[in-house]
Order: sequence, then C-alpha cells, then structure tokens
Amino acid sequence: MSGSYDRPLGHPTLQPTHSGLEHDPYSMPLSVPTTGPPPALDVGTTETRTRSRTRRPDPTQTTAPIVPAGSVTGRSLTLVITIMCFLACLTAGAVYMMNQSASAWLRDIASEVTVQIEAKERADVDKTVADVHTFLARQPGIASVRAISMGDAAQLLEPWLGQTDALRTLPVPRLIAVELDRNTPADLDAVRASLGQQFKGVTLDDHRRWQQQIRTITRSFALGGLAILLLVGAATTAIIVSATKSAMASNREIVEVLHFVGATDRFIAREFERHFLRLGVRAGIVGAAWAMFVFLAMPTLMELLGGGTVTIAEMRRLIGIASLDAPGYFLLGIVVLVIASLCMLTSRIGVYRILNSQH
Repeated sequence: MSGSYDRPLGHPTLQPTHSGLEHDPYSMPLSVPTTGPPPALDVGTTETRTRSRTRRPDPTQTTAPIVPAGSVTGRSLTLVITIMCFLACLTAGAVYMMNQSASAWLRDIASEVTVQIEAKERADVDKTVADVHTFLARQPGIASVRAISMGDAAQLLEPWLGQTDALRTLPVPRLIAVELDRNTPADLDAVRASLGQQFKGVTLDDHRRWQQQIRTITRSFALGGLAILLLVGAATTAIIVSATKSAMASNREIVEVLHFVGATDRFIAREFERHFLRLGVRAGIVGAAWAMFVFLAMPTLMELLGGGTVTIAEMRRLIGIASLDAPGYFLLGIVVLVIASLCMLTSRIGVYRILNSQH
C-alpha cells in the first residue's frame, strides 16, 4: 500500500512507530502511543475541551437560592402571614383609635363640671339658678358658666323618657354647665364647700366616676388588643417554625452539599433569614394595606349595611372618626416591621436548632 491515501477530513496524520513501515493508521490498533491523543479524536472536540478548561466563570451568572420561591415557603405561607399581619394591624389600629377617643373624652370631662340645683316646692328655682350662676362666675379658675334651660334638660331626658308633656310637671333638677380654665383650673373642693354653705340643695359633680369608668373600659380594650397581638405572634412563630422544618427537609441534599464544600451554619442560616425577611416584608405590607382600606371604608360600609346616621355617630363617639392619623399609620408600619423581624428571627433560630441536632 502506498504512503498516500485518502483520510477523513479533520483527522491528523499519524506516523508509524517503525521506520520504513507504512500502514494505514486506522488498521493499527496498538501502534498509537499511550501518551498521545486517540487516533479517532476529532480536532473540534479537542478545541472544545481546551476552551472548556480555560473558560472563566461568567460574572453575570446568578446563583439559585437555597430555598426556592415555589417551595413550601411560597404563596401559601405568604398568604397566611398576610392574614396574620392584617389581623395584627386591624387590632392595633382599633385599639389606637379607641385610646385616642377616650383621651379626648377625658380631656373634655376633666375640663367641665356640672352644678345641680334641686327643684323644691315653694322655692323660686329660677332665682336660685341666677344666684348660683353669679357666684360661679366670680370664682377664679372658671372660664365660662352656662345655665341649662328646661327645654335643653327635656332633650337630654328624651332618649330615656321620650317626648312627653309630663316633664313639665316633674321636679326636674336644673343644671349649670361650668367650664374650667385648663391652664389654671379652679379648686373644686373649695367651690363645692362654698356652694354647700351658701345654697341649700346645690351639689357639684366633677364627673370623677365617669372618668374612672372610661379609663377602665380603655384599659380593658388595650389588654384585649394586646392579648390578640400575642396570639397572632405565637401563631406566626409556629407557622414559621413549621415552614423552616419543611424547607430544611425538602432541601436536605442542598444543605449537605453546602456542608461538604465548606459552607458554615451561619451562611446557611443567613440564606434562610433573607428569604423569610423578604417574605415577611411583602406579606406585612399587603396585610397593612388591607387594614388601612378597612379603616377608611368602615363608615361607608356601616351605612350600606343599614346602620344609618345614628349608628355612624355612635361609632364615631366610640372610636373617633374611624380613620387613622399620621401616628396611626406609623403604628401600622411598626407592626409590619415586627412581623418581618419575627419571621427572620424565628427562621434563624429554627435553622440553627436543626443543624445542631444533625451535628
């Protein structure tokens, strides 16, 4: 056979191992040196392997997270945390508005007192009212004095007795509304003693009993709201712990590979922290937004349900204008931060406990 022959395209020319001997290289199974490339290796394959060895990592390539977004910590958990944050924001906002309304009541009640004049037979009640009015107007620390007429007194009794002419025949006490100076209020004990000495059947009511009842009701609502917030926090903690365990169990192989390549427990826990922190922030913002919508739509919703103007007025007396001011919205933001921090810290503690138990 001659030394020139047709060779397949892309294959190198191989020299024979013995001088003077020319054979077809494709018929020499043992004549190829073991240190050289195989005879049937394509040049394109060699270049590809060379480029793969010298290829540098792409700096724009992103790494996949340890906890995938579509896992057990995905939409279902986000929905649950959103509901929890909605309930927490709703409770905190309601307690805040009730506290603001109660504080306004206490300020108004503390600045006003009522003088009551008994309607006795064979006594000129109108003259007594005029004398008491003049006496109170001269006292220091009193801003204004206003005598309540019989018509105004009948309107005050109308919700209990209804519209009836019998009120004219009843011995209804006459009232005098006294507004105190909020900067330098009068000494009510001294005024009460002077009224008792100069006028018979005249008493002064400083509404202390009403103030105590309002404080008791406000504190009861505040304690109830705090209990609800604690329950929401406990439920959120339990949910995050369960989700962390499920995520660790479903990504066990990934965690083991990370440990094998030298990743520390702190690195793994930090990845879980970031995931649950982002989840808590997203869910918290959505829950707070829905709570704000409820507060803004509450008057309109009650009117649509048939509450009427009277019910809306009573609700405004109870919880103010049924809407939040700037400090109220700031309070909802604090609730969102607390929920997000609770998610992050709970996941961190849960991951560390699981990793320590595996070690």
